[in-house]
Amino acid sequence: MTTELHAVTLTVNGRTTTVHVEARKLLVDVLREDLGLTGTHVGCEHGVCGTCTVLVDGRSVRSCITLGVQADGAEIRTVEGLARGADLHPLQDEFWDKQGLQCGYCTPGMLMRACEIVEANPDPTPDEVREGIASNLCRCTGYQFITEAVCAAAQRMHAGSGAETS
Repeated sequence: MTTELHAVTLTVNGRTTTVHVEARKLLVDVLREDLGLTGTHVGCEHGVCGTCTVLVDGRSVRSCITLGVQADGAEIRTVEGLARGADLHPLQDEFWDKQGLQCGYCTPGMLMRACEIVEANPDPTPDEVREGIASNLCRCTGYQFITEAVCAAAQRMHAGSGAETS
């Protein structure tokens, strides 16, 4: 029995590529296995924890419950697309400075969710950040430092007139 492969064209972090995948292959596996983008982590594999969060057409998506074929034609942003060379994205920089990470396992998904939050609201309050990141679970930090990091990054990005949001 042969498995039918489907051609899926994706623009990932600004680069367009076509991969041939089984209809049942998950987006997280396409990113990690076919494209070598291992920054997107696999957590619960049920879409609950948010560890595998990526942005698909600007919206956060759980890549562990999204089929790769569903992303055909989409623009996808992963944690690898945040930094510009050696220059960290303001969110990454503030997570580091404000100790918004400990073990780091949830960090890629948390960064991508934070990116969506800040792009939708360039000046979020701490309560708005807490509500926005509530969909992503962290077992180490208690969320306070993450909230502080997102607010500080938003201020930096807003002061730079949004030039650093992508």
